[in-house]
Amino acid sequence: MKQEDPPDPENLLSLARGGGGPALGRLLELYRNYLTLLARAQIGRRLQGKVDASDLVQETFLAAHRDFGSCRATTEKELVSWLRQILAANLTDLVRRYCGAKRRDVRLERQLADELDESSRGLNLEAMARQSSPSAQASRREQAVLLADALESLPADYREAIVLRHLEGLSFLEVARRMDRSRDAVEKLWVRALARLRRVLGVPL
Repeated sequence: MKQEDPPDPENLLSLARGGGGPALGRLLELYRNYLTLLARAQIGRRLQGKVDASDLVQETFLAAHRDFGSCRATTEKELVSWLRQILAANLTDLVRRYCGAKRRDVRLERQLADELDESSRGLNLEAMARQSSPSAQASRREQAVLLADALESLPADYREAIVLRHLEGLSFLEVARRMDRSRDAVEKLWVRALARLRRVLGVPL
């Protein structure tokens, strides 16, 4: 049986713009892992785990469906940026709700958007896997999205070590405290996690 080719985001984007509702649903699903990672990092920093990242991503998808007519993206890069803006707006609403603020805070929304952009840059194949895989280099796909999908395939503790270290930017000592392990155990876990990630990505060890 011939293996199905991976979906082309820009083809799905074109189909969705032509009024294809199912195409838009398939398109957004390509970014679930990516947006969940970004949301999780912000929730950990600002809301101490009071909100589930998957719920926040679902709200982002609902807003994307509602506002897709105003989306001007023609490339995956532009689409990903648009989705991050929606995520930032939803995060701002959540922070306001938990802080008891009533008015919209444009500065907070801009700050959150900047932090999400920074987190997205942190999802970098070069930094985490030391070098990009040949397939990733040849692909037009956004590398941060590909890496998020690869991370999702790792065991939970491996993924946790990489996300805390690279996405949230914690020191090994801080990661050890969050994971309730010794620093030495965390450093060894992180090395194994990166090795597994490179295998998933097809990068030589």
